[in-house]
Amino acid sequence: MLLKIISGVFIILHGMVHFWYVVLAAKLVEYKSEMGWTSNSWLLDAVIPPSIIRIIAVLLYTLAAIVFIINAVALLLGKAWWSNGLLIAAVISTLTILLFFDGNGQMLVQKGLIGVIINLAIILFYYLN
Repeated sequence: MLLKIISGVFIILHGMVHFWYVVLAAKLVEYKSEMGWTSNSWLLDAVIPPSIIRIIAVLLYTLAAIVFIINAVALLLGKAWWSNGLLIAAVISTLTILLFFDGNGQMLVQKGLIGVIINLAIILFYYLN
């Protein structure tokens, strides 16, 4: 029971971290270089205007956050489907982080490296169970 509570709270917090990227993409705070994440995309910058890229980032990071939080609550409530939803959240999150990687190898932690590691652990957990 305690492990379930700790896991659920950890997943909720992991999901909530995505809202920081929403704040940055929506320009709700003034950007400072030490924040690391630029909202640039190594894949989209050449073909989509920055304002549209930021909207896509807001939508995808919000989706990832919500899916993580919903499935963490499902875990805490003992719903059988929580692990399938958590897998979906981890995939959405990882793809979003990779999509909005700016191609610069500096400040990787601020750009989501820890999040990708957590997501890969979630995906591994899913396939090992």
